[in-house]
Amino acid sequence: MNLHLLRIFFEVARERSFSRAAAKLFISQPAVSKAVRELERQLGLPLLDRPGKGTREARLTEGGEALFEHARGIFALERAAIDEVRARIQERRGRLTIGASTTIAGYWLAPYLAAMRRDAPEVELQVRVGNTAAIERGIVECEMDVALVEGPVHDERIETVHWRDDPMCIVASTAGAIARRRRLTASALGEQTWLMREPGSGTREVAERFLAANAIEPVRTLEIWSNEGIARAAASGLGIALLPACVVRELRLTKVIAVLRFAPQAPITRPLYRLGLRGRPQSPLSRKFVETLASCRSDSTNLRSRRWTS
Repeated sequence: MNLHLLRIFFEVARERSFSRAAAKLFISQPAVSKAVRELERQLGLPLLDRPGKGTREARLTEGGEALFEHARGIFALERAAIDEVRARIQERRGRLTIGASTTIAGYWLAPYLAAMRRDAPEVELQVRVGNTAAIERGIVECEMDVALVEGPVHDERIETVHWRDDPMCIVASTAGAIARRRRLTASALGEQTWLMREPGSGTREVAERFLAANAIEPVRTLEIWSNEGIARAAASGLGIALLPACVVRELRLTKVIAVLRFAPQAPITRPLYRLGLRGRPQSPLSRKFVETLASCRSDSTNLRSRRWTS
């Protein structure tokens, strides 16, 4: 198979547009169209349904979808090979793109980045932040080398490794009547407005599982796309929420938010996961970051620098 033609098809499939693919590849649109037609001729299989009148996007045929998934793996391996060579040539230089869901980026990640920076000051670190679903897409698209999320991952192409646990708690404003109640029941919690993250958020998935497991049916919910926003809303008396303990630590110290004690409740934790694309070789920088995650504690005030060895 002609890899040059495959690369052009891959970009058209990713962009869903011949013109956008041409701009990305710095070639003309007719050259892109010709290359895709030639690949279809060589394979004897239609790969794309061309845009018609009133439509702007090219759509993949069933055969095109299958080839696109193979192409994704081929070019992921190519990028890994390039990263491997560059890392070996440049030793301590290179770029590492880390995906992190919002809570991990805001509360857990910084000490590990600091440890990496001390060990390899010339390595370019890039952090991309989003909810769990967005990070999952980034790993599959090979836009990230390694990622950390708090939500369960459903794509079988992604390798998931347990990293650590994140304590969680139910919180409400200290000014609210529910914060002063010693015993809480499922029905009492159901009478409250629950502040929830958006679909695709790991925090939301944990909250939904907790509500279902305890037969709590909220009469009202309010969706806010930020754990910090939910914490502030809870402190203002807008409702109650299940949040990571690290998010509400400062608000608890200032006594504007309280942790609710729910009688049937065991300690609530959620697992945090490290993600990678299954079958994609790790670059040396990715391996070093994984070693850092395993050897350093993010809650330590003084992470020790480690020798960076190739």
